[in-house]
Amino acid sequence: MGRKGSDKQNLLPGTLDMLVLKTLSIGVMHGYGIAQHIRSVSGGVLQVEEGSLYPALQRLQIQGLIDSEWGHSANNRRARYYRLTRAGRRALGDAESSFDHLIAAIGRVMRPA
Repeated sequence: MGRKGSDKQNLLPGTLDMLVLKTLSIGVMHGYGIAQHIRSVSGGVLQVEEGSLYPALQRLQIQGLIDSEWGHSANNRRARYYRLTRAGRRALGDAESSFDHLIAAIGRVMRPA
């Protein structure tokens, strides 16, 4: 993942998985659609590369957090479509809670009262 320009943005471990799960919480998508959604919603700051996205999708599928099936994209190309499982929804809730706690703790360190 990178930021606009040549700067690289390192994500905390598990952050990409959380972003993928959150993206799939809005509906079924193929890999390119997931990457586009993350890029769009983040205002272009987060750019998910194929070399990071597809291993994450495979890992999440092995963990039972997402399922996939083959279909055809809008331009009639064969694509694998991913969807969140019930276990994935629970994992997303846990990840969001942990992330919120982490952000609050970082905020207290960065901007002490």
